[in-house]
Amino acid sequence: QLRLVESGGGLVQPGGSLRLSCAASGFQLQYYAVGWFRQAPGKEREGVSSIGASGNINYADSVLGRFTVSRDIALNRVYLQMNNLKLEDTAIYYCATEGSGGFGVGWNDRWFQTTEYDRWGQGTQVTVSP
Repeated sequence: QLRLVESGGGLVQPGGSLRLSCAASGFQLQYYAVGWFRQAPGKEREGVSSIGASGNINYADSVLGRFTVSRDIALNRVYLQMNNLKLEDTAIYYCATEGSGGFGVGWNDRWFQTTEYDRWGQGTQVTVSP
């Protein structure tokens, strides 16, 4: 069964850190672009970061300098290190895969669109609260 499973969410104070993990089963993540998205209550799902098969990386302006995406090919995982968390980072975080590996023309202008991704995990809750 082809699956993505997120983990690592939790409750953290402002300024704290969390590391989210996206684990794949049944396929090799290294050949896919992997995106991290989040959805807060009452808001649309938004792109946070992506990492392409070639290692090309994108970040939303709101997390640039605070979040870092990375891969562990051996463990078949993608991570999202989140530092200096803010109240507005509270959301359910999802990882998703895009089948072209992020090599498509104009990928850097499309990576944040949910329609580019065809496989999604179930999400992990991140709550930032004093």
